[in-house]
Amino acid sequence: MTTLAVDCMGGDHGPPVTLAACRRFLENHGEARLLLVGQPEALATFQHPRAQTVAASEVVEMHDAVEIALRRKKDSSMRVALQQVKQGAAQAAVSAGNTGALMALARYLLKTVEGIDRPAIAYPLPNAKGGATTVLDLGANVDCTEQHLLQFAVLGSALVAALSGNNSPTVGLLNIGEEIIKGSEVIKKAGELLRSAAHSGDLNFHGNVEGNDIFKGTTDIVVCDGFVGNVALKTSEGLASMIGGFLREEFSRNLLRRLAAVAVYPVLSAFKKRVDYRRYNGAALLGLRGLVFKSHGSADAFAFEQALNRAYDAATNNLLERVQARIAHARPLLVGSDAPATEAAVP
Repeated sequence: MTTLAVDCMGGDHGPPVTLAACRRFLENHGEARLLLVGQPEALATFQHPRAQTVAASEVVEMHDAVEIALRRKKDSSMRVALQQVKQGAAQAAVSAGNTGALMALARYLLKTVEGIDRPAIAYPLPNAKGGATTVLDLGANVDCTEQHLLQFAVLGSALVAALSGNNSPTVGLLNIGEEIIKGSEVIKKAGELLRSAAHSGDLNFHGNVEGNDIFKGTTDIVVCDGFVGNVALKTSEGLASMIGGFLREEFSRNLLRRLAAVAVYPVLSAFKKRVDYRRYNGAALLGLRGLVFKSHGSADAFAFEQALNRAYDAATNNLLERVQARIAHARPLLVGSDAPATEAAVP
């Protein structure tokens, strides 16, 4: 039975959303258990034979600095949920809390896999083919070297292979053009490393891709630094919101505009559903010695349930073992530039 540790206190809404999502998740997954982590009084109303409450007295707020989460709130629901993974009580942890704090705590408690310098955030963005393009990094690492981009490609390949069944997903390197002579020095060097990895059989490297290729579905995976990736993520979320706002505005106008809106409503509604980020909620924090999934902070119960689904699928499909196997095979190419976090780093 697969067990997930859920930070029930994190995010903008906390238990009213996370508990509703947990109940629906358990109804749909008869082979799953949940460890509900949080303040006991906030979780007291939840009763289920495959759910257990794990007490945590503190909450990492969305505005808390990373230092507060690491050094001051040592009994936070976020930290205790991650400790369940570290101790082997759960196969994965899910939180909608502060992204920076979650990444810092996860790296401190779980450590990075040998051969990986920095964990990366990987998220599926909807594409025109009806599926999703996995993009990483989406904000954990703003300043990346060519080695980091290679590591992200290896991590992303393991994630997509585990969740989709495609053992040779295509990888694209985000650039300002397809030609190998374009881009910054880091991007050019990353392209060389990715081509070498393709020749050695470690990656299925497609080549350089541009921003519109993310939404075309040109490749299964797109690799970029965290600054660019986060911009792409927010753009896709804004697109869904814009369509929803357009539909509401047109239905509030005069009769002729309402009739016109009714005519196009099915098409726009279907498109809005396809690009709805809630359906793809659940970013994987890759490169750690444990599975951690980050839900959007403003997620509703439907969206948070999708994050639980992704964490469950990753755990049942042995994502961690697949990541470690791919890294081991590619290790000759993975020359680290950062020392991994150690417990001594944080008092």
